[in-house]
Amino acid sequence: MSKYQKLWEHIKNVSDKKLVLSFEEIEKIIAFPIDHSFLTSKKELLDFGWEVEKISMKNKNISFKKTEL
Repeated sequence: MSKYQKLWEHIKNVSDKKLVLSFEEIEKIIAFPIDHSFLTSKKELLDFGWEVEKISMKNKNISFKKTEL
């Protein structure tokens, strides 16, 4: 099981086509600080019908979008 499984499950249940979460919101969901492993783990999100659209270090948020099926 991925350490980001809680985040993927949270995103999977969103009905909108796009979602923006702050680093702080993500850390509350997963209960630990985001680290570099997120960059390799983000591909797991495709299995849930979503993908990472943009990571903004300046705004400290991550944009997600539903994948086209």
